[in-house]
Amino acid sequence: MTNVRAMSFTASALAGAAMLTSLPAYAQVDPNRFLDQFEATFGKFEGYRRSGAKGICATGEFVGSAEGRALSTASAFSGKPVPVIVRFSVGGASPKAADNGRSQRNMALQFNLPGGETWQMGNISAPVFGAATPEQFFGRVQSLQPDPATKAADPVKVKTFAEANPEVLLQGRYFASQPVPASFGTINYWGVHAFAFVNAKGDKQFGKWIFEPAGGTQGLSDEEAKAKGPSFLFDDLRQRVAGGGVAFNFNLQLAQAGDRIDSAVVPLPDDRRKVNMGRLVVKSVAPDGGGDCLTITFNPIVLPKGVEPSADPLLAARATPYVVGLGRRLGEGAKQQ
Repeated sequence: MTNVRAMSFTASALAGAAMLTSLPAYAQVDPNRFLDQFEATFGKFEGYRRSGAKGICATGEFVGSAEGRALSTASAFSGKPVPVIVRFSVGGASPKAADNGRSQRNMALQFNLPGGETWQMGNISAPVFGAATPEQFFGRVQSLQPDPATKAADPVKVKTFAEANPEVLLQGRYFASQPVPASFGTINYWGVHAFAFVNAKGDKQFGKWIFEPAGGTQGLSDEEAKAKGPSFLFDDLRQRVAGGGVAFNFNLQLAQAGDRIDSAVVPLPDDRRKVNMGRLVVKSVAPDGGGDCLTITFNPIVLPKGVEPSADPLLAARATPYVVGLGRRLGEGAKQQ
């Protein structure tokens, strides 16, 4: 372990410990139990993230808008360029996950703000998460664990759990209804959790954000996806970024009184107004499996002043498993792709 990685881990561990003591009781779950179950269900790939294992690091720049400054005092919206570390990945625990399937894509971000402040995000290519609560998420993963004899999940257990917890099917149905993404740079990425944006007067506006590609979304037909093969996204991203063609609008959908803001499986109504908070431009892509994002946890409750978390139980529960997962990866020799 290099000194830089050791320092990164120490900082993350301290931050995680501080967050753990301040989390509500329902979020103080055993992170090792979560990670052990992930490994039992999806396999253990040493050195890789337990979710979004197949990824690539990039850097970018964000410039906030006047609308963003009106809603929040966060320095990300100052209007001055802010450096951003970006990690694109394919959903799942396998570093060999196929690029040409109807599955999740991720765009994780770290805004490096003035005064040493950071803002981390984990954005996914669906408007809903895979479960409503930490317990439900754990139960879903547990129900999918392969039987040692058959090497496949017990269909009765899977069906029984899903029937009792229909929310866990929403995300899969969404992916099944969408084409295979043509690129990391041509797909929408949702934050799925609600956050409060606080202005200079102390007024709070809750909302859910979405990063929408400036050039529009683009999918592949089944024939095109098959022809692309299982590993095309990294080279495609490098080519598009080299040509200056990867940018996203950070749009915030504003919640209204009575809207559900404590659930990652309940999107805001489609007619809620969107405000453009600024633009993210991806500037460069790592040529290999390295890059600055290798040991970043992308913990969604690492927030700047001017942005606050909602009461979504999954949002709070993600903190400590991320830190423990980083510790495991570093001990194994952290890998990116």
